[in-house]
Amino acid sequence: MNESEHGHRGVDPADLSEQDLLRELETIHRSRHDTLLYGSAAALEAHNVRMADLEAEYLRRHPDREVAAGRTRSGARDRSQ
Repeated sequence: MNESEHGHRGVDPADLSEQDLLRELETIHRSRHDTLLYGSAAALEAHNVRMADLEAEYLRRHPDREVAAGRTRSGARDRSQ
């Protein structure tokens, strides 16, 4: 997704260095709660699009990332027993 598709601004996540991508992800996740509670509908939509784009790029770069057992369905079931 890019600015022309949604009218939103921001560097294409594919063009970000690894360090910049991680910093952008940290920033957008920190601001999520305030945007949800207090942002306009347009601000929330822009936030949704940007967050999805950044997360998709992270997953594209790290398809084999480590997944903690407790963050899976089976791991969650094991905790409840």
